[in-house]
Amino acid sequence: MIYFYKRLKKNNKINLLKKNSQKKGIVLKVKVMTPKKPNSGKRPIVKIILSNKKLLISHIPGIGHNLRQYSNTLIRGGGARDLPTVYYSCIRGVYDLSKVNNKTKRKSIYGIKTDITSKKKLRRKFRQF
Repeated sequence: MIYFYKRLKKNNKINLLKKNSQKKGIVLKVKVMTPKKPNSGKRPIVKIILSNKKLLISHIPGIGHNLRQYSNTLIRGGGARDLPTVYYSCIRGVYDLSKVNNKTKRKSIYGIKTDITSKKKLRRKFRQF
C-alpha cells in the first residue's frame, strides 16, 4: 500500500510582503526585546498588522521613537540580527514614525535630509565670489 503525504510548505521569512519591497501597516503593540546571548540591551519592537491582513513583528531602528498604538508605519525586509523572529524593520521619517533627532552620519537610513549649511566648505581656491 502506498501512502501519499502532503508536502509541508516551508515558512518563508519575506513571504508576508508578497513580492513588494515595502508595505504599510498599523501598530498593534509597542514592546522592548532583549537580544541573543553575546549581546545585551533593550531593542524596541512593534507588532504590526499589514494592509494585506498579515501579522508580523518589526524592529524600530535608531535612537528613540514616537510610535504608539494605531500609528501608521512603512515596513521593509531585514530586521535586527540579534533578535530572533524579527525579520522586518520600520522606515524612519514616513507616516507617523519620526526622523532621528541630531543625526550626523548615515542620514538617509533614518529619514534625514542633508542641509546646505552642513556641507563641507570649499577651499579658498575653489570658492565662487
